[in-house]
Amino acid sequence: MFRLLFLFILLIAGLVAGPIVAGHQGYVLIQTDAYNIETSVTGLAIILVLLVGVILALEWLLRRIFRTTARTRGWFSGRKRNRAHKQTKAALLKLAEGDFNQVEKLLTRNADHAEQPVVNYLLAAEAAQQRGDAIRSHQYLERAAEAADTDQLPVDIARVRIQLAEGEVFAARHGVDQLLSEAPRHPEVLRLAEQAYISSGAEGSLLDILPSMRKIHLYDDDKLLELEQKAHIGLMNQAMVENNSEGLNSWWQQQSRKVRHDVVIQIAMIEHLIQCDDHDMAQQILLDGLKRHYDERLVRLIPQLKSGNPEQLEKVLQQQIKKNGDSPLLNSTLGRVLMSHGEWQSAYDALKASLSQQPDAQNYATIADVLDKLRRPDEAARMRREGLLLTLKSNPEP
Repeated sequence: MFRLLFLFILLIAGLVAGPIVAGHQGYVLIQTDAYNIETSVTGLAIILVLLVGVILALEWLLRRIFRTTARTRGWFSGRKRNRAHKQTKAALLKLAEGDFNQVEKLLTRNADHAEQPVVNYLLAAEAAQQRGDAIRSHQYLERAAEAADTDQLPVDIARVRIQLAEGEVFAARHGVDQLLSEAPRHPEVLRLAEQAYISSGAEGSLLDILPSMRKIHLYDDDKLLELEQKAHIGLMNQAMVENNSEGLNSWWQQQSRKVRHDVVIQIAMIEHLIQCDDHDMAQQILLDGLKRHYDERLVRLIPQLKSGNPEQLEKVLQQQIKKNGDSPLLNSTLGRVLMSHGEWQSAYDALKASLSQQPDAQNYATIADVLDKLRRPDEAARMRREGLLLTLKSNPEP
């Protein structure tokens, strides 16, 4: 607009000044090797004005051409972006349907023009993995890494997730270790670390990340306690495999009081010691546990013990009966302990008390064996019949 105004002013000035200088136009000579150009000052001014006009016209024409080209280019790129957006939405619907083949195709057709190309490639990688195509899955991961530039964390997380799904446990564990160094409190990194460590038998590493899980409230307290117990039991398994009962005893002594007082871990330790035929140590841990707090899970392990000191078990059971009152479990367990060192009449009395509280087919069979030892075959036969009838009532024919 300013340029057009300038030209208009020049034109008015020329119309006004032209007649004034009509008799005083002056003389201009432009001489070259081959030509001599002669004109007046007024003519030269008109030529310059026309030349400026031509230049401005060319500028306007070129601007229109390039603007049209940019619009065309923008139209094509916008069309691709819109198409990519629609295909991504369609892919998400197919993902909900579980059609991973279509998910992969839709996400990758115009992935480079999507709003988040990294997300498209990562989802395509997981879709390919679900189809069992590991080669394409890794190719998409590489494309995602290229598109992510410096923000590689989402790509690395997806890579570890896919490795775990494909059973590449140790590769996933290596990837998890690197992720933890970069993002030690990232929720998904911690979840993947949990899976990788449990799958690879790295229970010690699982214990190391539990404080971070607790700080970010990744799970509730019950879940975290369950993970901690699982990790300790895994370490217990390793100790038993490496050095039998000696390894178990050494591992047990190294644990904190909190761990040794955990009933779940006590039960696992007792079962491991029984497997290793170390019944004396198993009995010691069981009795220590019962002295601190009564737990039926510990009582149920007593009949499995083959200790050389059943009197100690009998004493503890009688103390528990006095403290917690008669119960079918305590009386039944006491009866079995008394049987182990031949106190048949006392065993009969305890088992009879258990049956009066709660009929049980196994106790009927056990008390029948005791009656055989007491040479009371008729009563033994009656007990077996009653046990059989109870079993039939509990498991009626279809």
